[in-house]
This record gives sequence, structure tokens and C-alpha cells, in this order.
Amino acid sequence: MKRKVLNLEEFIKREKTKAKKLRNTRWWRKQLERGICYYCGRKVKSEELTMDHKIPLSRGGTSDRFNIVPACKECNNKKKYLLPWEWEDYLKILKGDKG
Repeated sequence: MKRKVLNLEEFIKREKTKAKKLRNTRWWRKQLERGICYYCGRKVKSEELTMDHKIPLSRGGTSDRFNIVPACKECNNKKKYLLPWEWEDYLKILKGDKG
């Protein structure tokens, strides 16, 4: 069986469609109800949380539950396309932690 190879644009489009479907699940509603940003841990109104891909789609991440987290808009905007370890390094720099 031959599989179709997707270019990055097609891959991202497919994964965004999967993410839209995931938004309508009970699982995602529960994530929002908790009202906690995955990155900063702050309590946020559910309508102020956004869906974020821990590993961004542009960097090969997928729209699967293990890769999607609720994030406040501030963290989501700061994180952008960073990978989890790049985000951790960024936070260490902000805190002045060299180690």
C-alpha cells in the first residue's frame, strides 16, 4: 500500500482540522473548565484559554491529546513556535538561571 507524502502546508492543514474537531470534545471542555494555563499555572477564565500545541505543527507536532494543552493568551503568544525544551530554556533566561 502506497502512502501519500504530505508537504508541510498540507500536513498543517490536516492537523488544524483535527484540532478543530478536538475542540468540540468533552476532553477539551474539561481542560478548559480547570481554567489553568499549562505553562504559567495561573488560574484563568476558561474563555481566556487557548489551545496550544506543545510541539508546534510547524515543527512536526500533531493535533493529538498528548500534544495539546490549554494556555493563557500571554503564554501562547510568548511561546510561539518554541519546542518544550526551548521554552524551558527561555524561562530560565527570564529568571536569570544559568544552570
